[in-house]
Amino acid sequence: MKESVIYQDIVQKEAFKLISRQLKRRFGDIDASLVEQVRNLSAEQLEELGEDLLDFSEVADLVAWLE
Repeated sequence: MKESVIYQDIVQKEAFKLISRQLKRRFGDIDASLVEQVRNLSAEQLEELGEDLLDFSEVADLVAWLE
């Protein structure tokens, strides 16, 4: 079941919701293009971003991470 496309889609969407809330709390509203780039990350990438986000001090850190 964990390998099904539907399950992976749900996991990705939930991870995105969490990361987007964390980004908003940390940096306020961020550029829509950055939000879209984050939305397009896989669940695994979002998980990694969630950990790395703890070390970010400014939005430029997110931009660098996404590159």
